[in-house]
Amino acid sequence: MGADTSGRGIIRRAVAGQRRDVVVGSVLSAAHQTGEALIPVLIGLIVDRAVVRPDGGALTVWLIVLAAVYTVLSYGFRLGARAGERAAEQAAHHLRLDVVRRVLAPHGGAEAGRPPGALVNVATEDARRVGAVNMALTLGIAAVVGVVAGAVLLLRASVPLGLLVLIGAPVLMALGHYLARPLEHRSEAEQERAAHASGVAADLVAGVRVLKGLRAESAAVARYRATSQASREANVRAARAAALQTGLMLTLTGAFIALVALVGGRLVLSGSIGLGALVSAVGLALFLPGPIAVLAYVGAELAKARASAARIADVLAAPGETTGGAAEPADPARGELSLHALGHAGLDGIDLTVRPGEHLGIVVTDTADAATLLHCLARRCDPDRGRIELDGTPLTELAPAALRATLLVAEHDAQLFDGTLLDNVTAAAPAGADPHPAMDAAAVDEVASALAGGIAGRIGERGSSLSGGQRQRVALARALAADRSVLVVHDPTTAVDAATEARIAAGIRRARTGRTTILVTSSPALLAATDRVVLIDGGTITAEAPHEDLVRDHPVYRTAVLT
Repeated sequence: MGADTSGRGIIRRAVAGQRRDVVVGSVLSAAHQTGEALIPVLIGLIVDRAVVRPDGGALTVWLIVLAAVYTVLSYGFRLGARAGERAAEQAAHHLRLDVVRRVLAPHGGAEAGRPPGALVNVATEDARRVGAVNMALTLGIAAVVGVVAGAVLLLRASVPLGLLVLIGAPVLMALGHYLARPLEHRSEAEQERAAHASGVAADLVAGVRVLKGLRAESAAVARYRATSQASREANVRAARAAALQTGLMLTLTGAFIALVALVGGRLVLSGSIGLGALVSAVGLALFLPGPIAVLAYVGAELAKARASAARIADVLAAPGETTGGAAEPADPARGELSLHALGHAGLDGIDLTVRPGEHLGIVVTDTADAATLLHCLARRCDPDRGRIELDGTPLTELAPAALRATLLVAEHDAQLFDGTLLDNVTAAAPAGADPHPAMDAAAVDEVASALAGGIAGRIGERGSSLSGGQRQRVALARALAADRSVLVVHDPTTAVDAATEARIAAGIRRARTGRTTILVTSSPALLAATDRVVLIDGGTITAEAPHEDLVRDHPVYRTAVLT
C-alpha cells in the first residue's frame, strides 16, 4: 500500500478522509458550547437590567434573546453530534474495508500468526476505536472553544477570574494528557488479550465436532477459561486505569472550579463586581467543568485510538507471503501448466506438463508433499528451486490477482460461509453465469432437496447445518462455478458415498470439458475419469499412465488408491 501504514498514519487517514464532517461537526458543536457559555451571561444581564430594576419590556426582550440562544445551542448540539458520529462511522467503515482487503489480498501474509478471531477483532473493535477519533476531535475542538468563550466572558466580568481560567485550563489539559498515558498501554494490552480470546473461541467453535468426537470438551473449556480470564484481567486493568484517570480529572476539575468560585466570591464581597456579574460568574464556573471533562474524555479516546491504530497498522503493513509481478495471463488462457525441476520442502525435481484442456489426476503418497504442491500451484509460497509456468509465463511474473482469476486451487479444507446454498455456490462465479451445471456436476441438487428452502436455504456458519459430505459437494460446486481456465481440486469427495462419488467424477469431467483440470486425489472413481495419472512418491514423479494401467502394473500406486 502506498499510504502511510504506521499507527499515526492510520489516525491521520481516518481524520483526513472525513475532514468535511469533522469541520462541520466542530463548528456546530462550538456554536453549542458558545451558546452554553452565553446562557449564564444573559441571565446575569437579565438580573441587572430587568430584575434589580424591574422592566417588563426589557425582560421580554432578553427572554426572547435567551430563547434564541437556547435554540441555536440545541440545534448546534444535535447537528454537530450527527456530523461527528457520521465521520466516526464512515472512518471506521473505511478502516474495516482496508483490513478486510488486506486479509483477502492475493499475496496473503496478513493472517500469519493471527487467528481468525483476532483479525475480526481488529476489523471491528479496533476500527471503531480509531474511527471514534473523529467524534473525539469534534467534541474536543468545541470544548476548547467553550473554555475560551467562558474565559473571555469571565474577563469581561472580571480580569482576575478570566486570567485564572486562561492559566488553569491549559494546565488541566496537560495533566489530562499525562494521565492518559497509562491508559494507552493498558488499552493495548486489553485489545491484545481480547483478540486472543476471540481467536481461541473461533477455533474452538469451528472444531466443536472434532472436540466432541475426541471427548476433549473439558480440555477445550479449560483452555478457553484461562484465555478468557487473562482477557478479563486485562480489561479490568484498563478499566481501573480509565477510572483512575477520570477520577483524578474530576477531582482536579472540582478543585479548579472551587478556586474560581472562591476568587469570584471575594470579588463580590469587595464590591468589584455586581449581582448580575456574580450570577454570570457562578454560572460560568458551573459551565466550565463540562468542556473540561470533555477534554479529559478526548484524551482517553485518543489513547485508546493510538493503541488500536498500532494493531491495525500491524495488519496493513504485514509482509506478503509472495511478491507479485505485473504481467497478465493470456486472454483467453490456453490453460497449459508446466512444472520445471520444481523443488520445495519434500518435492524434488518435479517435471510435468499439463496440456491445455487435459483432465489430469495426481496421486501423492505423502500428504505433506501434496500440501506443498498445492501451495506452490496457488502461489501461497514460491518454490525454492525450479519454476511453474502458465502458458509459458512463470507464475512469479504474473500479478497475483490476475493469476487467481485464471488458475484456481480448491483445497480440501475449503470453508463455507453463513448464507444461502446458492450464495455459497456463486461466490466466485462470473456475473450472470448459470450455477446449475456446476451444482448438478457436484450433486448439490441432493443437498438442496434436504434443505428447507432448497437452494435458497441457509446453511449456517461454515456450513454447520450440513454433513461433511454435503459441505464437500457445495465447496466443489463453488470451485466449478468459478469457471477458471485451470482448476486444481484436492480430495473433493473423501466424505462422499461411492455412488455419489461416481456421479461427481462424471460430472466434473462433463463440466470441465475443454478446460484444464487437475485432481489431486487418491479416489479411484475420480482417477478413472481422468486422461492420465501422475504418481508422486518420495517427492518425485515415479509413474505416469492411465489409471487402469497403473492399477494393473504399479504396486505403490495400487496400494495408494485401493487401500
